[in-house]
Amino acid sequence: MHLGILVSNAQELPPINNYTPVDYNGETQNWGISQSKEGYIYAANNKGLLEFNGANWQLYPTPNETIMRSVKVYKDKIFTGFYMDFGYWQKNEFGSLKYTSIAEKSTIPLLEDEQFWSIIQVEDWILFQSLQRIYLYNLNTKEFKVIKSNTTITKMLKVDDTIYFQQINKGVFKIEKGGAKLLSDDKIFKNGNIVSIFKKGNQLLFLTENKGFYLLDKNKVIPWNIPSKKRILGKTIYSGIQLSNKDFALGTISNGFIYLTSEGDFKYEINQKNGLNNNTILSLFEDVEGNVWLGLDNGIDCVDVSSPLKIYKDIDGDIGTVYASILFNNKLYLGTNQGLFYKEYESQDNFTFIKNTQGQVWCIKEIEGQLFCGHNTGTFIIQDNNKADKISNIQGTWDIKKINKGTLIQGNYKGLHILTKQNNVWKYKNKIEGFDNSSRYFELLDSNMIFVNHEYKGVFKLNVDSSYRKVKTVVKDTTAQKGIHSGIVKYKDEILYANKKGVFKYDEVLNEFKKDTILSALFLEKNYTSGKLIVAKEFNKLWAFTKNGINYSAPGKLSSKPTIKYNFLSENLRKGATGYENISFLKNNKYLIGISKGYIILNEDKNEEIKNFPIKITSIKAYSLNNIQKKLNLKISASLENNINNVEISYATPVYSKFKEVLYQYKLEGQNNIWSNWSRKTNVLFENLKYGDYTFTTRSKIADKLSSKVATYKFSIKKPWYLSNLMFIIYCLSLIVLYYIIHTMYTSYYKKQQEEVLKSKQKEFELTTLENEKQLMRIRNDKLRADIESKNRELASSTMSIIKKNEFLNSIKKELTIAGETASKNVIKIIDNNLNNTDDWQLFKEAFNNADKDFIKKIKLKHTVLTPNDLRLCAYLRLNLSSKEIAPLLNISPRSVEIKRYRLRKKMNLPHETNLTNYILEI
Repeated sequence: MHLGILVSNAQELPPINNYTPVDYNGETQNWGISQSKEGYIYAANNKGLLEFNGANWQLYPTPNETIMRSVKVYKDKIFTGFYMDFGYWQKNEFGSLKYTSIAEKSTIPLLEDEQFWSIIQVEDWILFQSLQRIYLYNLNTKEFKVIKSNTTITKMLKVDDTIYFQQINKGVFKIEKGGAKLLSDDKIFKNGNIVSIFKKGNQLLFLTENKGFYLLDKNKVIPWNIPSKKRILGKTIYSGIQLSNKDFALGTISNGFIYLTSEGDFKYEINQKNGLNNNTILSLFEDVEGNVWLGLDNGIDCVDVSSPLKIYKDIDGDIGTVYASILFNNKLYLGTNQGLFYKEYESQDNFTFIKNTQGQVWCIKEIEGQLFCGHNTGTFIIQDNNKADKISNIQGTWDIKKINKGTLIQGNYKGLHILTKQNNVWKYKNKIEGFDNSSRYFELLDSNMIFVNHEYKGVFKLNVDSSYRKVKTVVKDTTAQKGIHSGIVKYKDEILYANKKGVFKYDEVLNEFKKDTILSALFLEKNYTSGKLIVAKEFNKLWAFTKNGINYSAPGKLSSKPTIKYNFLSENLRKGATGYENISFLKNNKYLIGISKGYIILNEDKNEEIKNFPIKITSIKAYSLNNIQKKLNLKISASLENNINNVEISYATPVYSKFKEVLYQYKLEGQNNIWSNWSRKTNVLFENLKYGDYTFTTRSKIADKLSSKVATYKFSIKKPWYLSNLMFIIYCLSLIVLYYIIHTMYTSYYKKQQEEVLKSKQKEFELTTLENEKQLMRIRNDKLRADIESKNRELASSTMSIIKKNEFLNSIKKELTIAGETASKNVIKIIDNNLNNTDDWQLFKEAFNNADKDFIKKIKLKHTVLTPNDLRLCAYLRLNLSSKEIAPLLNISPRSVEIKRYRLRKKMNLPHETNLTNYILEI
C-alpha cells in the first residue's frame, strides 16, 4: 500500500463552501449569481430566485413557475429574466422580496417562447438578452429599445462600459447609441462560441468555448499563448470571469473549476473529487470579499480564492492525521498516523511514502543538518535518498532535543533516553535510570535540570548526573496544577507551563511557577482546548490553539512587551486531533497546520486584519398562542396586541469565507439587559412576553472582532384588554359604584343591625318588663295564695268552730233530752235555734267564696238543678270533709249525709265509677 505514490491530486486548494439543493430548498441548476449592496447573494435557480444572507437561504418562486435564467442586482433592485418575462424584485417593509414585471408593466411585446439569459447594467439602462433580441430599458424614463438579430445571440458581455454580444455566423458586435455595430467577423467569432471578454492592456481578450484565449489586436485575432493552454484545450468552457486581482476563473462542462493567474499560468483545478458539488459550472461570480461563487448544474459552491489558507485534503485517506511536518532541503515531510511522507515543496507532485515508517510518527526534527523521525517503534534518521534508518528500537519516541553538540535526549513511552554521535553516526547510548514515566513533554532548564510534564501526574523536576545516566533526584512541582492536554515548552530561555488556567512561567529564584498575565491572553479558560505551545524560532513566535482560533505571541515592534495576534481558524473548522496540535514554519511567512485529514497552509502575509462587517435583522415574525403568524415592518417600531406576544427575530452577517466563523449575540432590553452567550444561531424566539416596551439588539463577531455596528429593533406589546386605559376608567367607575353599593349596603346593614339591636333591646326590655310583671304577678299570686291559704285557714277554722259548736250543742241537747226536765225545753229550743242558725252558713259561705270564689258559679253552670242545700253540700265536699264532719254542719246524722250525697250524684248524673268528692275537687 505504501510503496509508491499515494495521492492522485496533491493540490493545496482554497477553502470551499458547498450548498446543495437541500440546503437552499431549490432545484439543482443555477444559471446566474449576483450580490446586493447589503452583501446578500442572489442566484437564478430553476425554481426561482434564491437569496442568501450568510446564514439562511430563501427561495422566491418564479412568478410564472418557469426556469429563472438570469439575475443582476443594481442599487435596491434585483433584476431577473425567465421564460416570457423580465422585471425586478424589491424588498418590502417586512424584508421580503416582491416582484414587478417590466415586460408586463411597459407592455413590451415579446417573441414566442422567449427566454432571457443575461442581464447587464450600463449607466441608467438595464439590458435583457434573449437568444433573439436584446431589450434596453431606461430606469429613469421607462423607455425601451430593442436590438434584433436574425441569428442566435449566444452571449452579451460588458467590458468597462461597453456592451458586446455575439451573433452566430456573424461575429462580435458592440452596442453604440442604442444600436448594434460589428466589431469583428473573424471566423473564430463566427463559428465558435465566445464565453467571455476581458481587457488585457489596451486589447480585448476573448475566452472561447473550446479553443482557449484570443486577443483582438487592431482587428486581428491572434491566440493568447499561455503556459496553461494545453490544460484548457480539450475542455468545454461554459463560463469565465476575470477577478479583481486580474486572475482568471473558468467554469467547465464536466471538468470543474480552473484557476489561472493573470498571465495565464495554471494555479489549481477543483472538481467534484476534491471539493465541488458538481463538475459542470453554469455561472461564475466574484463577490466583494473576493470569493468566487459557482452556479453549478447541481448546487452552489463558494471558493474563497483570496483566503490566506490553502487546504490539502486527504481524499482517499492514504495520508491520515498529520502529527508533525517540516520543510527540509526543499522537501515537505509529513509525519502522520500512517507513516512518513514527502514531496517537493510547492509542486503539484504527489506525496511519496518513505518505506519502513508505517505507524505513528510523533515528531520530525532537523538537528545538526540531519532529519530525525520520532516513531512509535523507535527513532529514525531520514537520509538524503529518503531512506529511513532506525537508530533506536526504544518504543514510542515522543520528541527529540539537543543537549549539546553530538548529544541528544529523547522522551519515550517510558522515560528519557540519550543518543550520541560517534564517528559521524548517530547511535542509541543509554536510558536515564530513575524515571520511567511517559515523557511526551520535556524541556532542559540547564544541562542537569530537566522538566517533564505528565498530563495525569503533573510536572516533575529531574536532577540528572553529568553523564546523563541516572536521575539523582525527582521532585514533583506543587505549583503547577496538573491537567489534561497541558503542555510545557522553553521560550526565550524560560520554562513555560500551560493548562486551562493560563500560561505559567518558572521562577528560578522562588523555585515555582507564576502566572504570566500577558501570555495567558493567548487563550481564555472558556476557549481552552489544549495547553500545547509551539515555538516558531524563525520569527520568535509562540503559538497556541483554542476553540476560536490559532493565536500567537510575538515580540513587540516598538516595545519589549509581546503582542498577541488572533487568527480565525476555529477548532470546529481545522478539525485536528486535540492534544496533538502542530504547526511548522515553511518559508515566506507560510505555516503548515496538521489536521485529521491532511493539512492547512497559513500565509501570514495574506492574513490581514478582518475588515469591518455588518449585521442586519432580516425578518421579524410575531405569533399568537394559536400560531397565527404576523410579519413585522422592519423600518418602523411595532405595537403588538397582547395575545400576539411570541416574537421570532432573524439576523445575519453576510460573510461567506469558510474559515471566518461568525458567532452571534443578542439582548432584549425590557426583559433582560444581559447579552446572551455567543452562538452560531441566527434567530431567536421570545415566548410569552409580558406587556411593555422592548428593544432588541444583536451583534456578531469573527474571531475577536465585533461587527461594525449593532442591529436594533424596538417593539411594544400592548396591555391586555383588562389593563387598558378604557378598562382602567371602567375599573375606577366600577370601584366608585361598588363603593357606593357597599357603602349603601353597609349603611343599610348597620341601620338594620341598629334596628335589630333596638328591637332586641325593646324585646329584651319587654321581656324584662314581662318578667318583672310575671315576678310581680308571682308576688301577687303568692300574696293571693297566702291570702287564700289564710282564708282557707280561716274557713277551716270557722268550719271547725261551727262543727265543734254544733257538736257541743248537740251533746248538751242530748244530755238535756235525757234529763227530761221541763226547764230544759227552753234550753233545747235555744240550742236548736243556734244549730239551725243560717248565720253560720252565711259566714261560712262568705269565707268559702273568698277562698274559692268561682266554684259555686262553675258548679251552678254545670248543674243548674242543684238546690242551695245541694250547693252547701258541694261546698263542704270541696273542702274534702267526710260525711261525719259534714253531719254536724247540716245538723243531721252521717247517714243522712250519705243519702244527700247519693241524691247529689243522681242530680249530677255522675257515672257509678266516678267518685263524687274527686269530681267536685276537679271542677
